[in-house]
Amino acid sequence: MKRVISISLGSSRRNKRVETTLRNEQIVLERIGADGDQRRMRELFLEYDGQVDAFGFGGADLGLEVNNRYFPLHSVGSIVAGVKTPVVDGGGIRAVVERQTAQRLQSILPPHPKRVLFCVAVGRYAMVRSFLDLGYEPIFGDLAFGLGIPVFLRSLSTLHLLARVLLPIMARLPFSWIYPTGEQQDQIVPKYGAQYEWASVIADDFHYIKQHLPARLEGKTIVTNTTTDDDVALLKERGLSHLATVTPRLDGRSFGTNVMEAALTALAGEGRPLSASELLEMLDEEDMTPNLLSLAG
Repeated sequence: MKRVISISLGSSRRNKRVETTLRNEQIVLERIGADGDQRRMRELFLEYDGQVDAFGFGGADLGLEVNNRYFPLHSVGSIVAGVKTPVVDGGGIRAVVERQTAQRLQSILPPHPKRVLFCVAVGRYAMVRSFLDLGYEPIFGDLAFGLGIPVFLRSLSTLHLLARVLLPIMARLPFSWIYPTGEQQDQIVPKYGAQYEWASVIADDFHYIKQHLPARLEGKTIVTNTTTDDDVALLKERGLSHLATVTPRLDGRSFGTNVMEAALTALAGEGRPLSASELLEMLDEEDMTPNLLSLAG
């Protein structure tokens, strides 16, 4: 039986273990949170190195690809230095699956107004392009949600400029400065209510969406990943209409893209991360249609 472990900078409260079947093969998917402790995270990678078929790198990205340019995040890359088991952060899955997310959700997305809020668009660039292809008007909250600077962008060209200028600098900052880790993931401090209210769709990593979630968001649709039963209950309480996750729900949980990419890496048995074309070939055989939950009623 194949075994995958996602080791995450996030809270250990979200730990989960599922035994399931993918591509007609039994596989164990497990998520272990390091509560924001990068040293502990590295210890876990070293402890399980060679004992599993693939690792997911959760709660952070090893790098970001924006407008065909890859920006490695040096502040977290050292965590997996020397690890021999393949390590993937979900970027390959996002590049393939999230590029078609909006098109696959057309039947439930609000026909009007076509407005989408991305909390940190550089981390979901493929999904950004998917929504723009459908004619959505965007707001990019990278400066607000990522750096606490209450400035919002509205054009793709400005986002490209921001990525070229700021990502090489941000890549060397402590990751906890730009992303909620550990106990921060359980805290909600409502902010930027006007931007949430403006949008008909809010799309991004769920921790970014959640950290400033308003008390009420009647009728909105959230497109995200990595949600738990508690997250679903929270969104229902706040009046949202639909929740779409880009990865399947397994035992009540939509695992992160890093877990699903690690699972496919393990099943391929190549002992290395898969290329985009290899992932695409495998995903053609898997049902990776976004999972949709109605939150109304």
